[in-house]
Amino acid sequence: MNTQELIESFSDFKEFKNIDRVTMMNILEEVFRATIAKTYGTDENFDVIINPDKGDIEIWRNRVVVEDGEVEDENEEIEYSKAILIEPDFEVGEEVSEELKLENFGRRAVLALRQNLVSRIHELEKDSLYKLYKDRVGDIITGEIYQVWKKEVLILDDEGNELILPKSEQIPSDYFKKGDTVRAVVAKVDMRNNTPVIILSRTAPVFLERLFELEVPEIFDGLITIKKIVREPGERAKVAVESYDDRIDPVGACVGMKGSRIHGIVRELRNENIDVINFTANPSLFIQRALSPAKITSIEINEDKERADVFLKPDQVSLAIGKGGHNIKLASRLTGFEIDVYRESDVDSEDVDLEEFADEIDHWIIDALKGIGCDTAKSVLDISKDDLVKRTDLEEETIEEVLQILRAEFE
Repeated sequence: MNTQELIESFSDFKEFKNIDRVTMMNILEEVFRATIAKTYGTDENFDVIINPDKGDIEIWRNRVVVEDGEVEDENEEIEYSKAILIEPDFEVGEEVSEELKLENFGRRAVLALRQNLVSRIHELEKDSLYKLYKDRVGDIITGEIYQVWKKEVLILDDEGNELILPKSEQIPSDYFKKGDTVRAVVAKVDMRNNTPVIILSRTAPVFLERLFELEVPEIFDGLITIKKIVREPGERAKVAVESYDDRIDPVGACVGMKGSRIHGIVRELRNENIDVINFTANPSLFIQRALSPAKITSIEINEDKERADVFLKPDQVSLAIGKGGHNIKLASRLTGFEIDVYRESDVDSEDVDLEEFADEIDHWIIDALKGIGCDTAKSVLDISKDDLVKRTDLEEETIEEVLQILRAEFE
């Protein structure tokens, strides 16, 4: 194998790995010099000439001509009788340049050289991939689904680099098949066994933030600032926004005419409900906005303990808590306050507190009912059996027993 064949044997490899030819030649020179030094003890009297245009490499050994029989170092000196075989005009004391072929190094050295070259190119590719994506953490990537496994999905970017979307970073309702195009945000870049692993996410708040930047020019231009985002992926999200220009309505700009801007984001997030609210430094007003769509009657705040007691009319309690408790949970995370919801005290004098049934109904069942805003008998009876089953996650038989006990109280 000559040097040209060696270089050509790497042609497909370097194109697949996106390594340019000049870089390839530089690596070749370094590897050849290492092989020369190992074979001859030094590479100082050797010239390695790289021609990236032609894609070839020449190796020349430079030696001084000495009288026959006076050679002390064959690597640096050559006898006169041998020198004139290369070029008849050489004289003692002159420098002779002799080209070396790949076969001069021997089969083992060539195989070792080739293996070293493979290793160096792999390292370069890993290093460039790590640096590329380390600088892109927080950016949205569009890729193609290449492989779907139980715990993760393998995605290829435009350059064929492998990216990982773990199950834990997927929206619960996400469903992928090979060939699908998917968008996600670069969450982090890890090194595992000296190999970069790029982790993507579709559940991170920053993914929703980047989607807003793509859809809302005012956010991209800095006219509107996203103060905070909290999410229950696939269920609900709350986004607090603020504008430093009084002429711009931040909520209206984010939602768009008839929801035109936010609809695309909602579809991307598998119909995740997105509440966009105006940020304010007033904690009472911020909590009130965060609990939207529920309408608050009054609120008591303990800023030292970061707690808030919110009072609502009976028909607003379930709205404040939301399906599965998502609304109140997200409002607490958005505002930084632990929020407790209370039914306004205009209780029917004939109604009975659920605690009065503690001898007939287990306390954990009473707690589950209170968890959806039902703290009296009539507040439970006002809700259909099917809705109670869905909202409390209690068994249908359990709900039926509770309803029978509560109805008996008023018969």
